[in-house]
Amino acid sequence: MPEEEIFKSIDTRSLVDKVEARLVSLLQERKLKVGDTIPKELELSESLGVSRTVVREALTRLRILGLVESKKKKGTVIVSPDIFGNLSKKLNPYILSEETLRELFELRLALEVGMADFLVQRVNPKDIEELYEIISDEPSQPEHHLFNIEHEIAFHGKLYEISGNEEMKMFQKLLLPVFDYVQKSGILKKQTFLKTFVSHKQLVDILKTKSAQDFREGMRSHLENHFARIFDSD
Repeated sequence: MPEEEIFKSIDTRSLVDKVEARLVSLLQERKLKVGDTIPKELELSESLGVSRTVVREALTRLRILGLVESKKKKGTVIVSPDIFGNLSKKLNPYILSEETLRELFELRLALEVGMADFLVQRVNPKDIEELYEIISDEPSQPEHHLFNIEHEIAFHGKLYEISGNEEMKMFQKLLLPVFDYVQKSGILKKQTFLKTFVSHKQLVDILKTKSAQDFREGMRSHLENHFARIFDSD
């Protein structure tokens, strides 16, 4: 047998790794859903041909991932995991590569341009009032002013709230420190003053018309300064 085939056949995963993966597959095969009880340790042990200790450790991993939890009188049940819970520990800008930071910066820009349809469908008069309140102390001539970071956080945070998408709101909070870090770092080209771009007030005015296309274009213009820094930094 050729040497490369010998090395290719070696499976370096531990038995617990394999059982963990098999358990996830088993839950899918049985079409179990959130709230359903999974088989007991003994049944899983016999079904998979491994010790209960291995099964127990694999189940512990699934609990840590938030896929299952133990409940009194029910046993171990499937739960809906906190998607961004574990991710929050990894999105520390000080331990991420410059390439990853740049891509996360781009991801947030894409989200904010792409959320227009959700906003125009879900915004209400009270939201509009709150947005105007947030921007009430901003400069009257924004084309010559780079927005204060506090204004940015308050305004864009409110937009995510209006979107009505809880996962998007959570993800935005995780991206904020990354976005701020990249803004202040030397990863992108130094921020420049542009002659014209859509202000926060103009965005609210557009949102009142409930035109998704106009808002999308307005947000793209509003973020032009950031896009310029990305493309000019290549």
